Amino acid sequence: MTGTAPTDPQAAALTAELLAVAEEAARAAAELLHRGRPADLGVAATKSSPVDVVTEMDLASEKLVQELIAARRPEDGYLGEEGTDRPGRSGVRWVVDPLDGTVNYLYGLPSWGVSVAAELDGEAIVGVVAVPARGELFRAVRGGGADLDGRPLAVRPAPPWGQALVATGFNYVQAERAHQAEVLLTLMPEVRDIRRAGAAAVDLCDLAAGRVDAFYERGLKPWDMAAGLLIAREAGALAGGRPGRPADGDLAVAAAPGVFEPLQARLDALGAWHG
Repeated sequence: MTGTAPTDPQAAALTAELLAVAEEAARAAAELLHRGRPADLGVAATKSSPVDVVTEMDLASEKLVQELIAARRPEDGYLGEEGTDRPGRSGVRWVVDPLDGTVNYLYGLPSWGVSVAAELDGEAIVGVVAVPARGELFRAVRGGGADLDGRPLAVRPAPPWGQALVATGFNYVQAERAHQAEVLLTLMPEVRDIRRAGAAAVDLCDLAAGRVDAFYERGLKPWDMAAGLLIAREAGALAGGRPGRPADGDLAVAAAPGVFEPLQARLDALGAWHG
């Protein structure tokens, strides 16, 4: 890691421990998902709409991560996408998406991953995203920088607004998808192009790696962005929601400085924060 990591010995030791656990959990779940995907994988359940799916592998990955973290850090809290919300007593809470990009995974597309973040007193201090189909592991420590397989990450220098490559995603609720499409129709002619890969955590890591210039999405949950936003920020991105607000379910925006400001302002003007 690069940057300024915690200097207090106790804080540094805790951060190192949390990073090690996050990496162990992300690697183990990624291995399970990558090697154990059934040939006849099907939908086990749906969530917000009939197209918002859960597979048996989402559930298996969540179980693996939850049990591993509980064994290593039994006093910690845990929030997972597949329904686990356990309070803790240590001040640390894990925020986990055991399979980000489930539809991609279901269809055999490569853009999916495992996202594991550790929060201390409500703020993410460690984030790991494994993208096994690409053989990549992204990591970040608050104040300590971000890396990809040990290589330090930095966002791309800001291009002119009209040359920005912007990643986004869509909600699974029909009415919100329709409004998101309207926003996209207006925004698309103003920038270089739009990318929609289908996994917010992976998109944020690609921003950190300089593969896109910006990312935005409405409707994200804490597990969708906890690790990815930390990785993007530690690679030099700015992040937030509507002007003056943090990234949240209404709107999450992250981009290189110089792209973030016009994108955030444009999305606010277009009403990207409401459905």
